[in-house]
Amino acid sequence: MRRLIHVPIIHSLEDFGSQQEAVRRAYVSRYGIRAWQQHLQGVKQFWKDVRHAARPLARTAATLRIYQDGLPVCGREAELVRELAAQGSENHRLLLELVERGALLMGTEDPDLLRREHERLRRLETLPETGPGARYDELMERRDEYIAARIDATLGGEPETGLLFMGALHRVVERLPKDVQVSRLPGGPG
Repeated sequence: MRRLIHVPIIHSLEDFGSQQEAVRRAYVSRYGIRAWQQHLQGVKQFWKDVRHAARPLARTAATLRIYQDGLPVCGREAELVRELAAQGSENHRLLLELVERGALLMGTEDPDLLRREHERLRRLETLPETGPGARYDELMERRDEYIAARIDATLGGEPETGLLFMGALHRVVERLPKDVQVSRLPGGPG
């Protein structure tokens, strides 16, 4: 039986890289500045809770394979994580800490599908819908199928454990083979 810890994540502003200002403007336009400030505080607290819950994983980091939403299979995975961590992404700072303790960072997404997703986001004038009304479309489905296949092809058995940081809208877990036992981060948010 292979093991995978699934951490459904909330993206911080830093995770959007060069699109940060567009995301901020769109959010403020739709919900207002007060909601934006509350959102930022909520995201900050979320990552504080994830970091706290992930502390025990640092002791066994050498047995972890880390899979990250938005991280393409490209040969530059560590460089991309370092860049986003330097920009303030708590998600990527945590990844970097685990990698420094011996965890193996895995390219997770198909670069072409990810490029299409980024192009789509650039074309949007406002934020995509999130929450119960959010669209799960063919592109997201294809990304999830690729990610599940990538995990299947690269995740070994004991003593190895996969650690999947994936946006809450994704449906990767339901596409994994039956021999992958999925759990949530003990003590983690949500």
